[in-house]
Parts: sequence; structure tokens; C-alpha cells
Amino acid sequence: MILSWVDVGVVGTYLAALVALGLAASRRRASAGEYFLASRGASWPTIGLALFGSNVSPGTLIGVTGSAYALGISVYNYDWMATVVLVVFALLFLPQLLAMRIYTMPEYFERRYDVRARLWLASLSVLLYVLLDAAGALYCTGLLLEALVPGLGMRATVPALAALAAFYALTGGLRSVMRTQALQALIMLGSAVLLAIFSFEKAGGLQAVLRANPPSHLDLILPASDPYMPWTGLLFGAPVLAFYYWCTNQVMVQRTLAARSLADGQRGALLAGFLKLLTLFVIVSPGLAGRVLYPHLRTGDQIYLRLARSLLPPGLLGLFVAAFLGSLMAALSATYNSAATVISMDFIRRSRPRMSERRVVGWGRVATALCMLASAAWVPQIARFPSLWQYFQAVLAYFTAPIAALFLGGILWPRANARGAFAALIVGGGLGALLFGLSLLGIAHVQFLVAAAIDFAVSLAVLVLLSLSGSRSAARESVLQADALGERLLGAARDVRWAALALIALTATIVVKFW
Repeated sequence: MILSWVDVGVVGTYLAALVALGLAASRRRASAGEYFLASRGASWPTIGLALFGSNVSPGTLIGVTGSAYALGISVYNYDWMATVVLVVFALLFLPQLLAMRIYTMPEYFERRYDVRARLWLASLSVLLYVLLDAAGALYCTGLLLEALVPGLGMRATVPALAALAAFYALTGGLRSVMRTQALQALIMLGSAVLLAIFSFEKAGGLQAVLRANPPSHLDLILPASDPYMPWTGLLFGAPVLAFYYWCTNQVMVQRTLAARSLADGQRGALLAGFLKLLTLFVIVSPGLAGRVLYPHLRTGDQIYLRLARSLLPPGLLGLFVAAFLGSLMAALSATYNSAATVISMDFIRRSRPRMSERRVVGWGRVATALCMLASAAWVPQIARFPSLWQYFQAVLAYFTAPIAALFLGGILWPRANARGAFAALIVGGGLGALLFGLSLLGIAHVQFLVAAAIDFAVSLAVLVLLSLSGSRSAARESVLQADALGERLLGAARDVRWAALALIALTATIVVKFW
């Protein structure tokens, strides 16, 4: 076993502390508002850290560092793009969502369009949460434990890890999940900083790493011929994925919906945006150092664990493993809680509106357990894909563009109606499935970011054309739709506006520096 007894002690102590934190946060009456939205009382530091903790899962740590190892820093485009989208979301979109007092994003889609849009998004969301987010996180952690404890297979570790993560969502609901995520985000950042420092020190310093990597690995903006991050895909496709992920994905939006005030929700989103900018230095850059230290790995996905095993001394390795496991539980508990929220509020409570809150919470716990079982069962299928990051991004690119088109079209254009929305979902969903199938079978390949841009454009065009062909009265006005976007921007607190401006300026500086 690679872990020393000191490391095992650190891991055990850390996991025990997380369990205690989850139990302490669960000592509240299990109403629907408490279980699914933490009684709408979350402060901005908790929201920001929980957003970051939800996003930086084990799959992110392994996948992003592995992509940097294999392809260079162009993978960071997803992170700075997230910062820009979070600024837009906080200032322009969040005021409307909070004013509607919704529980889920599918609920917003019904109030903006109709029940068909709600059920489409709810069904797609649950599938993605189980097969993509939860299963991917379990797969990565299984890889870690197999590397550190030879002979310990995924059949033993994955069900145990899934059950432990589901414990938080089953007992304390969103309050327990968010507190765990906030703590975990801080510890994960600390361990990632340590690993980056050890990696660069072993590789001979920053200048040695920069000299050893090909020049193309140090550029954010790549030619249109690049198979993974062409500038065309970055310009037109990456924003589509970012708007889906940060503005309509229940796992992310649910944290801001739990805010105790609009200002707290906005500040929390901006804090998450700032933390996303740091990933260039603590998650992406170790991949570049890894190319110097271990240039002949079979796949880039191996580098993060190789660095930890080879460079971290006893005790710190235990802290790294503890942070990794904590990141798993934070991401999984968030995913299970959000999936349970969608199932409970968009399927069960909608069909039985008079159901008591106690029974709704009970169904939420049942949904959590079912999602846990399904995600653990799907883990072996992920090994069929050539790369973990390809698995994540390809699935999102081919299936989420119509949702982004409906969200942006509906919130920015009052004329968009239910007829156009349903047609956009059918046409866009069919086109995405067709492109995915052709690519999977090797018949025809469209780079996944370009595919997302094409699918988004087609979906938006269908939404506009069908909405214009219908009567003006057919467009359902969403709550506060009459409010001008400029009024929402000016209505933000002064410190929120200044923080947003500073984030955009910092993002622009980084992009120009590594252009």
C-alpha cells in the first residue's frame, strides 16, 4: 500500500470531521424549503465556495490537469469563460430568478413557456446528473484508490463512496451539502496549491517548465484546425456550454436560489468567478510541469495522481487524498441533492400539488437513494471512452445547446413562446443526437464545440421563427419580464458592480497575456 499509516490517519480524521459537520447541519426541521433550498438563508461566502466546490470535482482535477498535460493550457478557456458568464448571470439573470421564488430551473421553464419545456429540462437534467456528474466523480475516485491501494478494485470502492456521499443529501439537505462544499473548497484549494508548488520545484522552476513545453501548449487561442479547442469553437461553442452549465444547471443555480438576499446571491456568484480564475495556477499548470517530469505517460488522465504519489511526503499525501475524497463527497452530495430536488419538485409535487412538505421531503430522500444506485451502476461504462474530459465535454456539447437557446431567448426576448420553444427542443435535440451518433459511429465527425454552436444556432432560429409566426398574445410573459436589463444592472449594489468590473478586467488581462 502506497499510503503510510500517517496518511491513513489524516484521511480517517478528515472524513470523520466531514460526517460530523453534515450531522450538525442536519438538525433542522425537514421542510421542503429547508431540505431543497436551505430555507433561502445562505450567505455569499457559502454560496461562492459551494459553487466552486460543486464545479471542481475529482473529474475536474484529473480531467483538466490531464488535458493540460496532453494539449496545453487551452483547457483553461472553460474557466475564464465561466467567470464572464457568472458576471452576466449575477447582474442580469439572477434578479429575475430570485424574484420568481422558484425551486428549480425546470420550474422557470414552465412559467416562461409551458409544461413540455419543464419536463424536457427536468428529464435531461436527471440523466446528466446521474450518468455524467455523479458517475464521472465516482470513476475518478475509484482510479485514485486503485492507484494508492493496489488490489482495491472499483467494485468495492464505488458503492461505498456513493453511499457515503448520499448520506449528506439524505440527512441534512442543501444546508448540509453547502456547508460541506464550502469547507471542502478551501481545503481542496490548499492541497492543489501545495501540489503545484512541489511540481514546479521538482521540474526546475517556472522557466524550465515553460522552455520544456511546446509553444503551442502555452497558447489559449488555437487555430481553427485544432481538433480540441479551435478558435471557432471557443468563440461560438464554449459560451453555449458555459451558459447551460452556470445558468440552467440545477446543481449550480440551486446555490444562488438559496441566497438570503439578491446581494448575497450576486456576491457569491462573483466570488465563484474569481476562484475559477485561480485554476490556471493550481490545476492547469501542474499538467505542464508533469510533461517535464513524466513525459511518456499513456494518457494525460494519469498525471494528477502520478504527481501526488511521487512528490508529496507522508502526511501531505494523506491530506491530498482526504481533499480528493472530500471533493468527491461535496460534488456527489450536491449532484444527488439537485437530482432529488428536480425529481421531487418537477415530477412528484407537480403531479400532486397538495402533497404535504414532509412527504415531498420523503420522496426527495427516495430519489437520492435511487440516483446513488444508478450512478454507481453506470461507472464501468465510462472506461469505454478514450478520455475522461472528452466524455464530459462531448456529452454536454451534443445535448445541452437547445436548453441554452431557450434560456437566453426566453429571458432576453419577450416574444418567445411555448410553440417555438417546443419545436426548438425537438429539432435541436434531434440534431444533437444525430451529430453525437454520427461521431460515435465514426461516420462523420464535427468538433464538439462547433457542434454545440451549430445546434444552438439551429435551436435559436427555430425558436424565433415559430414564435414570430404565432400571435403576439401566445408569448407568455415571465415574471419581471418588463424590467429592462439596464435597470437590473443599475439596481445592483455598488460593491457588486465594482467587483464585476474588476473581474472582467482581470479576466481580459489573463486572456491577453496568454493569447
